[in-house]
Amino acid sequence: MKKIMILGAGFMQGVAIRSAKDKGWRVTAVDGNPLAPCREIADRFEPIDLKDTEALISFARSLYHSEGLDGVFTAATDFSLPVALIADACGLPGHTPDAARAASDKLLMRSCFAQKSIPSPLSVGVTEKSWHNWSQALEQAGISIPVVVKPVDNMGARGCRLVRSKDEMSEALEDALRYSRTSRVIVEEYMDGPEFSLEALVYDGEFHLTGCADRHIFFPPYFIEMGHTIPSSVDHNGITELVRVFQDGIRALGLTHGVAKGDLKLTSKGPMIGEIAARLSGGYMSGWTYPYSSGVNLTSIALDLAVGIRPQSIRPTTERVCAERAWISIPGRIQSVNGLDRAATVPGVRDVFPRSLAGDLVVFPRNNVEKCGNCLAVAQDTSSASQAAEQGCREVFLRLEPHNRQTETFLQEQGEGQFPPSAFTGITLTLRDMESRTVCQCGNSSCGVPSILVPILDTVKDWHGQTLRMALGRALVEEPLLLSALEGSPHDSFPLWRDLLRGGIQGIVYRYDCRTM
Repeated sequence: MKKIMILGAGFMQGVAIRSAKDKGWRVTAVDGNPLAPCREIADRFEPIDLKDTEALISFARSLYHSEGLDGVFTAATDFSLPVALIADACGLPGHTPDAARAASDKLLMRSCFAQKSIPSPLSVGVTEKSWHNWSQALEQAGISIPVVVKPVDNMGARGCRLVRSKDEMSEALEDALRYSRTSRVIVEEYMDGPEFSLEALVYDGEFHLTGCADRHIFFPPYFIEMGHTIPSSVDHNGITELVRVFQDGIRALGLTHGVAKGDLKLTSKGPMIGEIAARLSGGYMSGWTYPYSSGVNLTSIALDLAVGIRPQSIRPTTERVCAERAWISIPGRIQSVNGLDRAATVPGVRDVFPRSLAGDLVVFPRNNVEKCGNCLAVAQDTSSASQAAEQGCREVFLRLEPHNRQTETFLQEQGEGQFPPSAFTGITLTLRDMESRTVCQCGNSSCGVPSILVPILDTVKDWHGQTLRMALGRALVEEPLLLSALEGSPHDSFPLWRDLLRGGIQGIVYRYDCRTM
């Protein structure tokens, strides 16, 4: 029986813990959260801060000597370097500490790429002491705005931001520094073009691509992944070029035994590497969407590598498309969550994973940790899978508590180009526009709609792909008494229409609740 130590016992690590248990292995899970949700699945749980590398190594050595330890593993965490250090200290299989360190530190990573002429953005490092001299540093490096600012040592797009003018730089640097454990920031050239996630297994001097997915990024100046689709829809030549550069990047970092995960773009200059990590991906790709698409349990194979077992086969056994999509919220506190059951019954939807529930504070996301939930759907083609996942997200409605300062602030911020954006952009509605209305069918109800909005009822869409007509119809389902309020005087109904345009279904229902509660 193999014995493995898994760093992390959160939801994303549950797949690894279960896969190891399915093999009949003994699993020791470690997490800094003593109430980590998947701790009880493991044979043993130890509450150790995953940032405390010395404590992790000490505990691993005690395991090794007391009951045996065959491997150490993580997925969807920032802690691939501690994994490598533990493996090195205990003589276990894995990437070397130097390689894992290069794959965990974005500045060191860029240096490795530059030494081997691997295409990646020009960059400079900034610290708390040097950030006031950022302009000189960029000039010396030959980097011009726009640039991307992000922490050297974090994931999930935390503290990551596009800077489009000099006036935005100070705020972006301060934000990125706040998310860095080592108080270091990287400023790099902005890469244009579509983005992709790639994963591979590396062992015995061989590279084995396991998956390539399209990433769907929205809401500049931030980089919010509203989902991914696997396999990628890019053509064969594009895939070939991405894989070539990904493989070269892995070699440049010195990753030799385990998993490698890359974020790459097909830019106007060709394929370029955003970053490469020495771990399985987060965001559902390795544990859910790739297995659904290919029939291959990638986590199980990666676990084998972690204990020194050479994979027998990684060939896909099925060819399907899996789409993952997210739902998000405007700022506030959740009063209730409706529609999870409806989302689960959408044909093709395989999983519905809520992340924010009643009582939780929510914000409009500035990173990928702040999204509110995800739907995963499987189909034979990209269009069907994408539509199913998107429809699943649209079925979920987060009703916000009324009279909330954060919600009010968001709804009162009007104007184009601001962040957070409006649910329906490019539309200006005034009180005078309320004087002319046209009766329109919206869902199961007929409603007097401001005539200025009628031509765009079926063209403009919100963050989740709902048209204005669909959103209004859904709002009337969530709160039927809205209908009479919408048909009130122009002065009384104007705030409801205004907040629908700004905050979508949440905005109009919130405004109604504020009037009645």
